[in-house]
Amino acid sequence: MTRNGQRLLMLVDADAGRRRTVATIAARSGWRTIGVDDGGHALATLATEDGMQLDAIMLDHGAGDVEPAPLIAQLRAYRPQLPILLLTAHASVASAVEAMRSGATDYLSKPLAPERLLHALEAAVGATAAGELRPLTEKIPAMLGFDEIVGSAPEFRAAMAIAAKAARARVAVLIEGESGVGKEVVAEAIHAASPRSHLERVTVNCAAVPGNTIASELFGHEPGAFAGAFERRQGRFVAAHGGTLFLDEVDCLPLDAQALLMRVLQDNEVVPLGARHAQAVDVRVIAATNKRLADEVAAGRFREDLYFRLNAVTVPIPPLRERASDIPALARHLLERIARQPGLRHLNVTDDALTLLAQYDWPGNVRQLQNALFRAAVLCEGDTLTRADFPQIAALGSRPTPRPRGEPTGVALFGADGHMRALEEIEADIIRLAIGHYRGRMTEVARRLGIGRSTLYRKLSELGIDNAA
Repeated sequence: MTRNGQRLLMLVDADAGRRRTVATIAARSGWRTIGVDDGGHALATLATEDGMQLDAIMLDHGAGDVEPAPLIAQLRAYRPQLPILLLTAHASVASAVEAMRSGATDYLSKPLAPERLLHALEAAVGATAAGELRPLTEKIPAMLGFDEIVGSAPEFRAAMAIAAKAARARVAVLIEGESGVGKEVVAEAIHAASPRSHLERVTVNCAAVPGNTIASELFGHEPGAFAGAFERRQGRFVAAHGGTLFLDEVDCLPLDAQALLMRVLQDNEVVPLGARHAQAVDVRVIAATNKRLADEVAAGRFREDLYFRLNAVTVPIPPLRERASDIPALARHLLERIARQPGLRHLNVTDDALTLLAQYDWPGNVRQLQNALFRAAVLCEGDTLTRADFPQIAALGSRPTPRPRGEPTGVALFGADGHMRALEEIEADIIRLAIGHYRGRMTEVARRLGIGRSTLYRKLSELGIDNAA
């Protein structure tokens, strides 16, 4: 870290324009970037004053004529503890395996989303970022049918049942869940189980496309529609005609793009930017978000009409920490899929290692679990993963042991006299528990209890329950 408190990044990239772009993005989080154009200059810079204060190195796969793996090995030999991030357009498991075995810390794919870069930089130098817990971009294709999705926890199976039923209809589906829970996997399963499965599923990550170009990305444009529009561009809606369009991180859409999206969903036709005539489209939309869109609507950041249009069916995916019982089976399943990738092999895993994994809180959810298993599989020299292959997880500790299902949760069924309590009393306790669990969000309380808001408020009055119970 430099004297003024800024973190220092060295970017090894022959493209001066890309160096400026990365420097601008990194500056948002207080990073200062020094750029060099090849590996020789990178090694020489390590001995300079700036080089001695580096917090991270980012290496572009196309930096000069140097292959990334040997350069990473050289950099690692001089600075063993320094995080090294590899940026490449050739995203493949084989490349990831080679880079990681050479000492790369993380692996980012082009085009690089600003949020992904910032997250990777912060994770690389963060207190919990070492080893398995650094975010490694998921390299294993997420194409599974519902019968291949692993998970037996009741909340998860209920969500899969909703998704499977929705797959057969044309209605829009909104998938809600924290980052890494597998929303894209569920979207793929919905598409695969739908009548449109023989046609394309087009994906747009709304967070990765700049706000001033997202309308062009979705709806296309004509030449001269705006500065720099020199040729006609087909939008993703047209590309997905007859099939499915998956809008990931839909909450990141700017309000003006939300208005255009609403019009397309209403009219089933697209007007490219700068065009005079509309084009009919038949597209099934699946949207995903790691936020509660209802909260975004309340805050004025998301259109209410678009919210109701998108959530004809809502699929809530629980975080991995709420279905810890699924972790052993999920880990074995992921290891089987990892073993199919180039350069990797089948590995067993000990019960002790599975116990360790099941006890960790997994803030990054299934994606983080897969990244941890992938990294362990790459670096494992034996035939079995043990507790020792996950040292950072062991060092960070585990969550408190969750209460097994069926144990008392604050709602007693029997009174002190040994007889069943009155149904009215039990119902009152359940409502109080729900209000506390969902932090007073009455719409969510009503939805989870399977009753309308008016019914909920009537029961609150009848049972003498305060809203802040």
